[in-house]
Amino acid sequence: MKKLIFLAFVAAFAAKTLAQDAQTGYNFLRLPVSAHAAALGGHNITVVEDDASLGFHNPALLSSVNDKTIGLNFMTYMEGANTASASFTKILGSKATLGVMGQFMSYGKMKEVDENNVITGEFSAKDIAVSGALAYQLGKNIVGGITARFINSYIGDYSSLAMTVDLGVNYYDPVREWSISAVVKNLGGELDAYDQEYTRLPLDLQLGVTKRLIGSPLRLSATLVDLNHTSYKFLHHLVTGADIIISPQFYVAAGYSFRRASEMKIIASGEEKGSASGAGLSFGGGVLMERFKLNVAYGKYHVSSHSIILNASFSL
Repeated sequence: MKKLIFLAFVAAFAAKTLAQDAQTGYNFLRLPVSAHAAALGGHNITVVEDDASLGFHNPALLSSVNDKTIGLNFMTYMEGANTASASFTKILGSKATLGVMGQFMSYGKMKEVDENNVITGEFSAKDIAVSGALAYQLGKNIVGGITARFINSYIGDYSSLAMTVDLGVNYYDPVREWSISAVVKNLGGELDAYDQEYTRLPLDLQLGVTKRLIGSPLRLSATLVDLNHTSYKFLHHLVTGADIIISPQFYVAAGYSFRRASEMKIIASGEEKGSASGAGLSFGGGVLMERFKLNVAYGKYHVSSHSIILNASFSL
């Protein structure tokens, strides 16, 4: 437990030192990859399961993934935009697990116009990220993880390059069903910017806890996100979720993001409170066989559309 507290303190110090409330780029990194995490409100760093997609959220969670697991993920975003990712996990010895991951975000086709607003053609925009991750057993119940990621972003004929590092740690007590994690996401910066106009990456310090109520199928999770932004209201840091574990092979989950609900609230003329139209709420479920697993989730991450996330994994 002392190691967990120390690593959480280091993570908090690093994020606090580097954080500033400034415009960021590469914001596709904020989107969930794991359908299970998406169902639990869009953010979760503490669910300990044989789920390769959870390694995108916390590299320390890769230690629970089976050897030689292939993971495929897909998410519908706003109109014309989709994102997909893939991963391969390999166990190295008795303490280490290696993950190789790739992400692709396509924003579709857009009209190209000149200074007179005359259409001259079309262009596309996309983001590509390639990552290597390592999870290592630091103690009896403590696992640390690190992800190094290279990102290429393209808008028409222009491109940029960035490198990020994620640091994570997880403490898991299988007897009492406690899981506690701390993660710093997207430490790093741009190596080559669009037209030499450098932007910050979406740095994110997260703390989370998951607890299964002993003797019941209910498992509760709470995650605090963007803790490096101290100007946010407390509720805008909080994401909550709950699993109902029907059997070892089936679960259903639901979650709520207070910040997402607030940001997507539409206030009509003459109204005071407005409506979020279901934004902030998400839900999903999964089928977990010994070698094949399928997870699906529904949520709203953009004001113009709803999103579906699918994860499929297979252990060779």
